[in-house]
Amino acid sequence: MRRPFKATAPVKEGPRINRQIRVPSVQLINAEGINQGETPIEEAMRLAEEAGLDLVEIVPNPKLPVCKILDYGKLKFQNQKKAAEARKKQKTVEIKEIKMRPNIDTHDYEVKMKAVRRFFEEGDKVKVTLRFRGREMAHQELGMKLLLQVKEETAPIAKVEAEPKLEGRQMMMVLAPR
Repeated sequence: MRRPFKATAPVKEGPRINRQIRVPSVQLINAEGINQGETPIEEAMRLAEEAGLDLVEIVPNPKLPVCKILDYGKLKFQNQKKAAEARKKQKTVEIKEIKMRPNIDTHDYEVKMKAVRRFFEEGDKVKVTLRFRGREMAHQELGMKLLLQVKEETAPIAKVEAEPKLEGRQMMMVLAPR
């Protein structure tokens, strides 16, 4: 099948192997890891075939690429395992939300703060949302006072990422673990 006019050639992922290496000579490392020095490509291919392995370009230098005789399937498998291990170790930071009201009771407030501390221990960010309903909008200072209290209590374990701000009928603040 022909490529459409001016379409770019498909890009191959990973190192070049065997017949894809098109240079007159290479720096060869044999299957045991011993440097063979500069070797003509034909001889390098022959040595790889005799060993029943592949000739894999490790360092694609323009003048003298470094090639190694090894099992390409095994190399690909090891690289996949390494990538999977790296993905397993990384943690995605989530934003957890805690919703409160300006006239929250002390016990309810303590329960919410316990949840906030747990989220920080897990390494997550916390968005504290304060919702005003009806006439509560007339007493925004109560909401600001409550958010400042949350800020003070979490100061040793968290830093403020977004200061308290009013958006419509909600007041929000974002905290991130230290």
